[in-house]
Amino acid sequence: MEKYAVPVAAIGEDAKPITRSQWKRSLIELTGNIEGNYRHDIYPLLMRSYSEIGAFPHTYHIEGGPCKTHIRHLYSSFLINRTTEYPSDVSGIRELGVSALEFDRQGIYLTSVTRSGCLTVHDFESLYCRSNQHVPRLEEDEGKHLLHISLSNSIDAVRWNPANQDEVACTSLSHNEVHIFDIGYISSEPTEILRKRPTVTVHGSSVRKGLTDIALFNDDTRVLASDTCGAINIWDRRAGNFPQTGLTTNANSSLTSIQLNGDQCVYGASKSGYIYVWDLRGGRSSAAFQSHKEVHSSPITSLKLASMLSKIGLLKAQSNILPKEIQSIDINPSCPHQLGFHLDDGWSGVLDLHNLQVTHIHCPPPPWLDETDNGIPMLSSRKPSWLHEHSMYAVGSCSSNALHLLDFYPHNSSPCHVDHDDSEEIFQQKQNKLIPLSGRVTACATHPLNGTIVAGTLEASLLMISQKHRSWKEGDDDDQEHL
Repeated sequence: MEKYAVPVAAIGEDAKPITRSQWKRSLIELTGNIEGNYRHDIYPLLMRSYSEIGAFPHTYHIEGGPCKTHIRHLYSSFLINRTTEYPSDVSGIRELGVSALEFDRQGIYLTSVTRSGCLTVHDFESLYCRSNQHVPRLEEDEGKHLLHISLSNSIDAVRWNPANQDEVACTSLSHNEVHIFDIGYISSEPTEILRKRPTVTVHGSSVRKGLTDIALFNDDTRVLASDTCGAINIWDRRAGNFPQTGLTTNANSSLTSIQLNGDQCVYGASKSGYIYVWDLRGGRSSAAFQSHKEVHSSPITSLKLASMLSKIGLLKAQSNILPKEIQSIDINPSCPHQLGFHLDDGWSGVLDLHNLQVTHIHCPPPPWLDETDNGIPMLSSRKPSWLHEHSMYAVGSCSSNALHLLDFYPHNSSPCHVDHDDSEEIFQQKQNKLIPLSGRVTACATHPLNGTIVAGTLEASLLMISQKHRSWKEGDDDDQEHL
């Protein structure tokens, strides 16, 4: 064995060791650990694998007759065509479509709500299997949902109770109440109603109604709901049906979306283009959780998003940046310091919560410049969703029947990074993906385990976006695809 060894003296002091790049795939097979950089390298393959594999219209019946959303669905085609010819006639379009979607923690159930007032709960596995049908059904299969309730008011937000996966909570811009339903009971009456305290102005009239978004703590007791007056109401379900504490923005602009970062921080986005941060661990905001009286605490910081976007030199040179409504904010499950945001003009991006700077931005062309524009104006709000195991952002297109898959990986190799650097891209050219769909997307939800995307549309249908179903028969050389 010694004859194959080279003496150290023969190598010399100035000799440099031979370095070879590691074989990424072999290293994964040996260690079983997929590094983030390698995961990002295969993003293009993952994005190309997504396509629409199923469409499920909301054509349900209640007591022998069509539900309200079904009726609106029959009327939607006429209304959309009329809006195409008369863009100023948009009042009816605002009442159409799916307003929110959410999976439970295990991805077993999917709940959806519509602006017409329908609450539906689906078994995801049953829904996924029905997307494998080669021939579409001529009649609607109403057995694919577990619960369908038609309420008297519109529903604008829905959340699962993280501590009790049998409960869903809903809010509406039509009233100042949080309705909590138990999916084990098929009833249009909520099992619990949380009410906002009535407020009267100096003229004796009530302030404007409406709760815009909702969030629930993991302790099964505290519930948060943002309103149109720029405040967040906080209920302790053990103490009563009225809020005990609250958070305020010191502004009169409506809050459009709120997010909880564990039990530590609350983030809120406003219609005027601000992002607010409340720290629940201490400081000024802690007083609201230590007092038994109704106390409203101010945010520890407020960020004007337009000013932050103006700091991006290339973006400011090409666009006139004005304050815009923030329609949605969402924390990245795989990278908690990334706060995704979506604006009413179709822009999406990421706010880094460590340095409070915008690190990613995606600016699609306006509808009048988009070749795929079908003439429908930007009317409905859009609620994007993160893919849980990847830093990808799924958001409906504002100008066509399509879904954007945006690469928001936390590195400058991301094509959406404000300091994008493509000098080290050796695997494939990284780019975003536009997936054509059969409907206009208004809300998205992503399965927490397998990455399947379910999108709600302006027509109130559900679209399933995932890898195509494949089956193999013995003796065949190629796989046969069945949509």
